[in-house]
Amino acid sequence: MAAFEPRVFSGIQPSGNLHLGNYLGAITKFVDLQESYNCVFCVVDMHAITVWQDPAGLEQRTREVTAGFLAAGIDPTKHIVFNQSQVPVHAELGWIFNCVARMGWLNRMTQFKDKAGKNRENVSTGLFVYPNLMSADILAYKATHVPVGEDQKQHLELARDTAQKFNIDFADRIADLGYGVDNLNRDATTDPEKVFFPQPEPLIGGPAPRVMSLRDGSKKMSSSDASDKARINLTDDAETIALKIRKAKTDAEALPSEVEGLEGRPEAANLVGIYAALSGKEKAQILGEFGGSEFSKFKPALVELSLDKLSPITDEMRRLMDDKSHIDKILCEGAEKASAIAEPVLDQVKDIVGFIRKA
Repeated sequence: MAAFEPRVFSGIQPSGNLHLGNYLGAITKFVDLQESYNCVFCVVDMHAITVWQDPAGLEQRTREVTAGFLAAGIDPTKHIVFNQSQVPVHAELGWIFNCVARMGWLNRMTQFKDKAGKNRENVSTGLFVYPNLMSADILAYKATHVPVGEDQKQHLELARDTAQKFNIDFADRIADLGYGVDNLNRDATTDPEKVFFPQPEPLIGGPAPRVMSLRDGSKKMSSSDASDKARINLTDDAETIALKIRKAKTDAEALPSEVEGLEGRPEAANLVGIYAALSGKEKAQILGEFGGSEFSKFKPALVELSLDKLSPITDEMRRLMDDKSHIDKILCEGAEKASAIAEPVLDQVKDIVGFIRKA
């Protein structure tokens, strides 16, 4: 019996400006994964509308994320790049998973609690069942690996739970239809004839899994931050990037010579971490070079490095954004390739569940 083909699925929401945190925490990892896996990279625009989006802005940001993927080095001819809403399988499988996942699982999702806050009675139902759609995103491709940040690990656990519950609930039906697959991650007691979905494994972090705000080192860099000075957008020009780094919050002490010296100094730790990630070095190496230096010396070096690494990406993103038809063509072609994988999976799910479908 064949095993699951190793495949990576990951996506980024087009709900705000693509920024340095997205690049270092996710996109650079995506680029590296291309060498080892068949990859499916998705602009998850259906997730974005769990909170209200300006339609024109959503179109713009969907193309911007796509341009960021391409400019950073993702190859759409060898892998799949598409936007989620062009593949209806995500929505259909998401509904089926709404009926598989349990309310208790969703009630434990900390990200919903964080986003809803005290206003949870007025947020969209989409925000609540968001994790089930994420499960559908992953399992529609029977993805075996998912690069995730720390804040998404809980959602991946839910996808694993959903896959397991589906396999258990419909075990005999899966076997009767001959749809079982040898699960690479299965328990030794599991009959492979009764396994349909894999339990995807997390791939944690990029060179800087958690890039923090330039204005507050205790908060994650975010497109939703009210201050644009808190983040470096991948579309920022050289002058803007330089100004944001020069104005980034720091403390009055010199940089330490040892990594342990960064404890309790979140802004210093963040800037050193950004430098390390952009340079491909360890924090200890950076402090070996700059330990004892004031930020007045370190920041200009960080500006120079940032411009060296980011300017080519910014320039390429702008070039791509000037040709919307080219980006739309890539997304359309990617959606066709994604559908070719996902639609047969959904057809089999419908058979397993007991839906009558077109022959």
